[in-house]
Amino acid sequence: MKQKVVLKVSMRCEKCRTKALEVAAKQNGVNFVGLEGKEKEKVVVAGEGFDVVKLTTDLRKKVGHAEILTLAEQK
Repeated sequence: MKQKVVLKVSMRCEKCRTKALEVAAKQNGVNFVGLEGKEKEKVVVAGEGFDVVKLTTDLRKKVGHAEILTLAEQK
């Protein structure tokens, strides 16, 4: 099942953005990772069968505050 999630992550610098993208890209089943928003504060992750809770937890450990804004699943 394909899914897309948008997470708001506290990223204060370019290094934090890079770290957040790396953490998201390492998750099993992730096909796309990108930044969104006026200040690039949202991480967009798309793929098939990845664990959103594990992704959020890993982002919180490595970068700081992270919260799920939207979660969409497609068949």
